[in-house]
Amino acid sequence: MIALLQRVSEARVVVADRLVASIGRGLLVLVAVRPADDEASALRLVERLLKYRIFADDVGKMNLNLQQIAGDLLLVPQFTLAADTRHGLRPGFSTAAPPEQGKRLFESVLRAAEARHTLVSSGVFGAHMQVSLTNDGPVTFWLES
Repeated sequence: MIALLQRVSEARVVVADRLVASIGRGLLVLVAVRPADDEASALRLVERLLKYRIFADDVGKMNLNLQQIAGDLLLVPQFTLAADTRHGLRPGFSTAAPPEQGKRLFESVLRAAEARHTLVSSGVFGAHMQVSLTNDGPVTFWLES
């Protein structure tokens, strides 16, 4: 699985002119599923998301994780992160999981996050979404599990 983490002061997702998710300080995470991914990958990803130390402590060092700051988590399905961009001028998507697998594993990530953290929101799998954010830093990391 691939996750693009962005430390944000706020983020929101709109689908068909309707606000479906909104968070304050925390993480906006774009999540992509690849064909070899499974439930174990989903659980490993959630553990890393919640424990990844990218928030400043009292001396300004990145030493705190999302749970320690009681931050919000916004998970957004993003199959294009799994695109093959090595050749040509158009991305290929054979490196992304089929939609059924992608949806199942994204929902596994969401359920596991909700079971471990209280402030979890999500975008809508398969929907055309408008995602807006205020990146804090900017701080952005690419994680794979």
